[in-house]
Amino acid sequence: MVMYRRRRIWATVAILLVLALTATSCGPAKQGSGGAAGSGAAGGTGGVKEIKIGAVYPLSGSQATIGVNARKAMELAAEIINQKSDLPIPFASTEGIPSLGGAKLRLVWADHEGSPEKALSESERLITQEGVVAVLGSYATGTTVTASQAAERLQTPFLNPDSVGNSLTTRGFKWFFRLSPNVTMITQNFMDFMKEFSQEHGVSLGKMAVVYENTLWGQEVGPQVIGLAKQKGYDVAAQVAYAFKSTDVSSEVQKVKAVNPDVIVQGSAISDAILFMKAYKSQNIRPRMMIAEDYGFNDPSFVKTVGADANGILVRETWAPDIGAKKPLAKQVNDLFKTRNGLDMNGDSAREFTALFVLADALQRAGSLDKEAIRKALEATDLSGDKLIMPWDGIKFDSKTHQNVAAGAIITQIQDGVYYTVWPKSVASKQVVFPLPPWSQ
Repeated sequence: MVMYRRRRIWATVAILLVLALTATSCGPAKQGSGGAAGSGAAGGTGGVKEIKIGAVYPLSGSQATIGVNARKAMELAAEIINQKSDLPIPFASTEGIPSLGGAKLRLVWADHEGSPEKALSESERLITQEGVVAVLGSYATGTTVTASQAAERLQTPFLNPDSVGNSLTTRGFKWFFRLSPNVTMITQNFMDFMKEFSQEHGVSLGKMAVVYENTLWGQEVGPQVIGLAKQKGYDVAAQVAYAFKSTDVSSEVQKVKAVNPDVIVQGSAISDAILFMKAYKSQNIRPRMMIAEDYGFNDPSFVKTVGADANGILVRETWAPDIGAKKPLAKQVNDLFKTRNGLDMNGDSAREFTALFVLADALQRAGSLDKEAIRKALEATDLSGDKLIMPWDGIKFDSKTHQNVAAGAIITQIQDGVYYTVWPKSVASKQVVFPLPPWSQ
């Protein structure tokens, strides 16, 4: 009996040793720095089947339209990268990331609902629980601030396609990269437009009202516009900061009306933008020109809700569908997007589409899922404008701030319910309608 028990024990030990050796030889490759990094492997290239990329956006709540369209744009980009096509864009002629054995990108989505606190926790979850190698996000500056804090702490690349707050690239972060132009670049652009327009048409646009929300984004945009406008010689007759997601803006609108401005410059989220437009009309406030920071004014639901009252508004943008008339690649991609989703891309979805290609380019050059290697590859990014759907000189990150120094902005105008590019002339498809017609017309 004793001999039998001993034989059973040694048999069990032998089986366990075999299983342990098998698990060691067949298991995942050694992890690189930064922790889990996608399915199959982390540091090397052996056995990689897919690469998990996190995306944290507002998929519900007041900003849901933006988040849902961001998802549509990035999923289209992932499909182009993962499958062969004849588009004249990087990665279209191959499948997946060639240097990683054709590994496919898989987007892992998280909904921050417009909440900075949730943006932080969801970014952290994507990294620590889902094992993503990088994170994309997060639209509004306020949510991007917190989501990127989690990525910085966890040493994971964070690529921001669409937020413009200056403070995002002044934090000394090592893992944060931004594609979009910042507030200063954008404000300078529309000041240049106003000066050029005034000189060309011999019109005076001296008195200005600046209206902006009191969020982190608004607190950067408003003072930036006010300061630069004063430097350029404009009379900033009204500076109106208001509470984000207001239900009543009558007092703010009265402040604007009291100064009878030539120009209103406004930065508002979608619900506030709609509310202000209704109030301007009811109070018969009609400046000669109105320039909006894109935000709520380029949300696809803005024109649908406001209708013809949106016509004539100038909107600071980074992209518009008519760019395709002079940039065929932009038209091809937008046609694909519209066929699938029934609407055109806008400046947000175009940047979000572009971001995935920037990350794919970094992965290709890194040849690894090691996060430090990906970070260094992002730092070395140097993409020319002819490879992009954006009307930019290219994508090249500043070595200290990681701001894309080759980004730019355009001015669009809503005409007959459509956003047309009106400035700069090199990409414009329409002339500016000026002045804004009376509400009665």
